Amino acid sequence: MAVREGEEKTNPRGSSMQKFARTMLVLTVSLALGACSVFGGGDKARDELAPRTTAIGVNGYLWQASLDTLSFMPIDRVEPAGGVITTDWHSTANAPDERIKLTVRFLSEQLRSDGIKVVIVRQERQNGNWLSVPVQAATALQIEEAILQRARQLRTEAAQ
Repeated sequence: MAVREGEEKTNPRGSSMQKFARTMLVLTVSLALGACSVFGGGDKARDELAPRTTAIGVNGYLWQASLDTLSFMPIDRVEPAGGVITTDWHSTANAPDERIKLTVRFLSEQLRSDGIKVVIVRQERQNGNWLSVPVQAATALQIEEAILQRARQLRTEAAQ
């Protein structure tokens, strides 16, 4: 290729300095966009800790934690659409004349302390008949706390 007077010889592919500058520009833009979560990479941690809502509209961590916590009791009714788990009557060998039944209601899709409500019915057998007796309010709160603690554990395990 002949070069005429007054013309400079140009490399059709660009100089090595231009290649370096172009590469650095692409790299810089890619890193900047990645840091801004344009490609979705930054949302992963937030998504993992977000409430795991099932297709039925109940927080999956609370649902599974409730089933895990109440696993020692026979389950009578499970209504995912209504957000209710009800156990059957349960008594222990230590107290055969006393039995309890629990209902867990799901009030929120969030993993929060006010997202569930536990109702306990306690009965004692007197003269062959089962009679309802009061339950200490702290008992329901203790069960709610056990469910919440298990739900937090499940969420932590899912994030790892």
